[in-house]
Amino acid sequence: MYAIRPIALLTLTYLALTSNLALINIVAGLIIAALVVLLVRPQPHEVTWRQVPGRTIALGRYVLLLIYDLVVSGLQVARIVLDPALPIKPGIIAIPSRCRSEMASALNAHAITLTPGESVIEMSEDGIMYTHCLDAEQSKEVIEQAQKLRVDLLEKIFE
Repeated sequence: MYAIRPIALLTLTYLALTSNLALINIVAGLIIAALVVLLVRPQPHEVTWRQVPGRTIALGRYVLLLIYDLVVSGLQVARIVLDPALPIKPGIIAIPSRCRSEMASALNAHAITLTPGESVIEMSEDGIMYTHCLDAEQSKEVIEQAQKLRVDLLEKIFE
């Protein structure tokens, strides 16, 4: 019974993104949403109305941070690619996740992978994300501060 709400929300999101209310598309949206819920198996937890404003603000800040990271790293990758000397020092660095929930850890890894020039290639059982970077030396310097802010926001969203 709990799965009805996430399936309905995912189906509505699918229909809004496709802008197609044909019967076959509605059925496809329901099937896709049911499969996602079956695979993810979200755990029910009680959310009080007092938590909603803080979580909403944290979610907004997280989305803005993600957009900012995408733009900045996209420009950095473009600069690297357009430079005739191609000044990169690729490598793999270990980034501790530090997230308590699995969903927050997954979104943290997803945010890192979305940014151009970085890709999480493996995540260990203890939450260490092994990340391939185009410029490993530069990434080591920036990663600690960015990781702390991202983890703080994700923890506020999923507390």
